[in-house]
Amino acid sequence: MADKIAEKELYDYQEADLKKIFDKFENAPDNYNLLYQLPTGGGKTVVFSEIVRRYIEKTGKKVVVLTHRIELCKQTSNMLNGFGVRNKIINSKVKEISDDNEYMCFVAMVETLNNRINEDKVNMKNIGLAIIDEAHYNSFTKLFKYLEKAFILGVTATPLSSNIKLPMHRNYRELIVGNSITSLIDKGFLAKANMFAYDVGLGTLQVGMTGDYTVKSSEDLYTNLDMQEKLLQAYEERCKGKKTLIFNNGINTSWYVYQTFKDAGYEVKHLDNTHNKRERREILKWFKEKPDAILTSVSILTTGFDEPTVENIILNRATKSLTLYYQMIGRGSRKLPNKDYFNVIDLGNNIARFGPWDSPVDWQLIFENPDYFLENMISDEEIESSFTYQMPDDVREMFKNSEDISFDVHTKYHEAVNNGQKSKLVLEESIAQHAQMCIENSEDVFDARILARELKGDIKDRIKKYSRCIINNTKNYRDWLYEDYTRKLRVKINEMFMT
Repeated sequence: MADKIAEKELYDYQEADLKKIFDKFENAPDNYNLLYQLPTGGGKTVVFSEIVRRYIEKTGKKVVVLTHRIELCKQTSNMLNGFGVRNKIINSKVKEISDDNEYMCFVAMVETLNNRINEDKVNMKNIGLAIIDEAHYNSFTKLFKYLEKAFILGVTATPLSSNIKLPMHRNYRELIVGNSITSLIDKGFLAKANMFAYDVGLGTLQVGMTGDYTVKSSEDLYTNLDMQEKLLQAYEERCKGKKTLIFNNGINTSWYVYQTFKDAGYEVKHLDNTHNKRERREILKWFKEKPDAILTSVSILTTGFDEPTVENIILNRATKSLTLYYQMIGRGSRKLPNKDYFNVIDLGNNIARFGPWDSPVDWQLIFENPDYFLENMISDEEIESSFTYQMPDDVREMFKNSEDISFDVHTKYHEAVNNGQKSKLVLEESIAQHAQMCIENSEDVFDARILARELKGDIKDRIKKYSRCIINNTKNYRDWLYEDYTRKLRVKINEMFMT
């Protein structure tokens, strides 16, 4: 092992976790599988780099650090070098490593190492410790059979498997939980999040084989004009003039976002995994240097990306992945001397689904009983049932002559049912009120018809609530109700002007 380049000091909470981990090294069997959780921004790489240094120093045994992306290999290698740990990256250029090599530590991507082992180019029998970064990914388990005599330490911010059929407690015997996000905020290590949620109807989204929303259904929703306008409005209300990172589910969506912001006169760039290394480097350099830069992206920046100057995170997508939720928000949580807060703009009901980013999480429960956690996750229908529509200020101004614009669909429905009346009476009363509002704020029938178009959001909200009351909440039925409602509203306006 090389001489230490510089003495690296760990924070108190990192030292405390490191002591717990070394207690396991000393007292548990050699082939023990241990999992360590620490939030994004808590310094997981720092902790396990010091673990590698001390482990080699104490035992004289070799270590392998496994990652799932080439960028993480390079970052990990650089961090280890900073701790004085001389290491070798096993990448596509490294075809063979002899048993008598001089390195005590290797850093490798899972697939590359697996290929070298299968080709008999690398021998894993002399490895005493294997550290698995981002351990919630299941691509690592294929290597476990080659590490039967090694102590395995998995490291993750979210001890919930990316594959629901392979829970983490099957591969790891025990979980050590590090400091919580709130604790790291209170100690001054992470910035505090100001969280803003915008209600979004997700009824058209479909869940795929991975357990998350499909890219196609997400793109159908998030590329429509209403969502693009909502995104731009949210940016201008909360983020304007500050460095902003936007996460999308789908390349087409990100390009739509790029065009929307460009058309609105903002400097914006798009990044996805089809960009080559040079393009990516140039885009990220621009993003780093421009104080009010807007970067719209797809997946690629959720791990292995660190830009502390980010002040706004926009979740322009919905996800059912707790891990992805924390990864995305974590990109904005790095603290700087002039940065104590950052904004999170949620356009996918994610905060309602998982809770605020800094709220307490029982990671032991999730680790031991992932099915319980997943089964009790709040559904989209439950989330949307609590939405309260609020008429935008500019639209409310158009109806300033109307004192009361409220209409309680649920109360009206139950009154009708209790009185033995047809439920459609609710919609008829609603149409009559909307027609009255249009008439009160128009000079003639033509103005009233034009004004009725501004009620689109209010009408859709009432129809959604009504369709839930009658337990017929399909999109096709709601669309039909909307068309029928707007047609009857035009007729009602004509009738009321004639009387």
